[in-house]
Amino acid sequence: MTTIRRIDASEVEEVTKLAHLIWPDTFRDILKPEQLQFMLEWMYNPETLSSQIESGHQFFLLENEQDNIGFMGIQVAYPSSGLLKIHKLYVLPSRQGRGYGKLLIEHAISVANSTGNSAITLNVNRFNKSVKFYQAIGFQITKEEDIDIGRGYLMEDYVMELVL
Repeated sequence: MTTIRRIDASEVEEVTKLAHLIWPDTFRDILKPEQLQFMLEWMYNPETLSSQIESGHQFFLLENEQDNIGFMGIQVAYPSSGLLKIHKLYVLPSRQGRGYGKLLIEHAISVANSTGNSAITLNVNRFNKSVKFYQAIGFQITKEEDIDIGRGYLMEDYVMELVL
């Protein structure tokens, strides 16, 4: 049975573990190894994730038969009411293509609806194959964004939106 469970700061290391399993496969053809490592350490260290929870982010684990197979991080009312932001959404490569990502999106839609948000936004690397996944479920590209994250690295993203 597959479940989606909200976690608190005491469980953020599960998100860190999953990110370290997922990111090398997801970004191996997109990012240089040094940038991949920098971003994992920067975005997925337990202190950063805990701080995000303290500032209002919500994290969810996707579980199947007691195994963690994916995660999602969201922020309700980003940057103000009306918009829910998906900051992170990943599923283990061995479990992709089975509808798990769509389950996480459906959960985000449910949270957005229950909190009065009229749209969901996210950033995705322009070269990530998940762009097609998001488009297939109704997200539209609204703009391109290059974000300087330091050390000479850029996040080259599309900003995508799903109007509810």
